[in-house]
Amino acid sequence: MAENADFIVIGGGIVGLASAYALVRARPSARIVLIEKEACIGHHQSGRNSGVIHAGVYYEPGSQKARFCRAGLKATLAFCRQHEVPYAQCGKLIVATNQIELERLRTLQTRAVSNGVEVEWMDAAELKVCEPNVTGAAALKVPETGMVDYRIVTARLGELLEQAGVELALNTEVTAIHEFQDRIEVDTPARSFVGARLVVCAGLYSDRLAVLGGIVPDFAIVPFRGDYFRLAKRFDTLAGHHIYPVPDPALPFLGIHLTRLIGGGISVGPSAMVAFSREGYRSRDVCVQDINEMLRFPGFWRVLARHGRAGFAELRCAASRSYYLKQVQKYCPQVTQADLEPHPSGVRAQAVARDGRLIHDFLIQQTARGIYVCNAPSPAATAALPIADEIVRRVLD
Repeated sequence: MAENADFIVIGGGIVGLASAYALVRARPSARIVLIEKEACIGHHQSGRNSGVIHAGVYYEPGSQKARFCRAGLKATLAFCRQHEVPYAQCGKLIVATNQIELERLRTLQTRAVSNGVEVEWMDAAELKVCEPNVTGAAALKVPETGMVDYRIVTARLGELLEQAGVELALNTEVTAIHEFQDRIEVDTPARSFVGARLVVCAGLYSDRLAVLGGIVPDFAIVPFRGDYFRLAKRFDTLAGHHIYPVPDPALPFLGIHLTRLIGGGISVGPSAMVAFSREGYRSRDVCVQDINEMLRFPGFWRVLARHGRAGFAELRCAASRSYYLKQVQKYCPQVTQADLEPHPSGVRAQAVARDGRLIHDFLIQQTARGIYVCNAPSPAATAALPIADEIVRRVLD
């Protein structure tokens, strides 16, 4: 038997939760249902990341990433203050260790200024004074960058939704979406839902849900596993800032970095290796369906051809802890292999175009009654609240 709702949201990650929260604020009396296939919210990307509140340094000026990240920084900090979520603005140092990286760092400085981000250039001597344990030729200091546990943020959003009367339908996997002129229906194994509008924030499964909704996507999700470590306790105070390398501008990944954790300690990572399962948090995790879909998608082979050198480097990181360590020792030479302790891995849902381009920006597609968030890479956690406001604007337009 079908159950009626004004709005249906699919996806219990931070973007889906934020979208439901924005709908509650816009339409307090509406009946809203949030559907999540897992037994808890924030189980995948939202609960398995570095916990960084980004300031917006890296993103193309004028892009959705740049705009949403700047708005998201302010919104996330305000949300944490209002709802007593622990956070801190510890700042970030992006450290250059050679001439190529120095040139890229200057480009990042220009981009940051264009995006309205406060940054400070540091030469090697100034860097050493600021962070005695960090080695580099120069660094870009980003004071606004923060840290938070996004698992706590998602949990607080879930509490607020339940207090507002939103139903959280957990352990509920969507099997079909049927859109009609006057309604949209969502089928699950045990229940069906009928609503006026649908918002889909399915993360690792965004392309499959888009297909269920009648969209013919020109992209596919390729999962990239990010392996993390935690530094040994003796290094809990190694750095007062997050410490990042200078990223390759051709790639959407920021490189292996040291991240201060809001609960104490420092994490290291992530790498970015193609995973053999969309939920492949361990190297031995394999899903035949996921592999077959990747192998049949021409964009997968084209992205491998386009970024072969970077792919080989990530393969070395995955296969060799000593090579992984070298990426850290470029700017923190005192860290040893014995200092890399186990830490949960994450999987990034990376949208890849049919022609092999990595889709860098957010991608939102629409039908008459559905909004589909097809690509929400980092800084989606930081930007979740303004992304949600944009989604709701489109829903109510």
